[in-house]
Amino acid sequence: MYLQVYQDNVYVEDRKFHSFKKVARSLGYDENDISIVSFHSVSMGFSGECGRRGGYMEICGFGDDVMDEIRKVASVTLCPNIGGQILTSLAMDPPKLGDGCFENFMAEKEDIRLSLAKRAKTLASAFSSLEGMTCNRVEGAIYAFPRIHLPAAAIKAAKAEGMSPDLFYACRLLDATGIAVVPGSGFHQVSGRNKATGTWHIRCTILPGEDKIKLHKPQAGQRPE
Repeated sequence: MYLQVYQDNVYVEDRKFHSFKKVARSLGYDENDISIVSFHSVSMGFSGECGRRGGYMEICGFGDDVMDEIRKVASVTLCPNIGGQILTSLAMDPPKLGDGCFENFMAEKEDIRLSLAKRAKTLASAFSSLEGMTCNRVEGAIYAFPRIHLPAAAIKAAKAEGMSPDLFYACRLLDATGIAVVPGSGFHQVSGRNKATGTWHIRCTILPGEDKIKLHKPQAGQRPE
């Protein structure tokens, strides 16, 4: 299985998206050699329409018996809402070269991608400027995963509450600021509880508008906002 929902969300020049199926075919593997299921979603992707629910998949290299079962499951599944169905049809059949709206579509798509790239860079820089936090550059998708370097006292306080340190930190952040992030322990990070090399992270989206995540340069003696 292969998830390709972020294939258009690449923000650095030295990284390119490569379809798993395209790579497999270039190496000489066909449907008789490897089974591939590729997924795409309208709730992610370059538009970041997280409130819209719809998606599709391409299934290659499976026998008729498997395909029959997939069709059976699909036939008894509830349909997504109308908005999701419309967006899914548009995602599967976007404007093509020669269509009257093609240039406008491509221009808007690129504007969105450049804006997301700018927001990704702004957030990564902001996180890395904070004491006790570092963040690698966001090369794609719609999330940053800053690392939180917690002192022993913070880890001890989390343990006293029966919580993992990253969850404890995320809850305190929500209480203090109203900002919701996801603890990194939900993404199979290397545990910091029993290993000296362990790490703690949070996941934060880059979707808020540029005006909402603008990095304000601090005055002397102040920390970045």
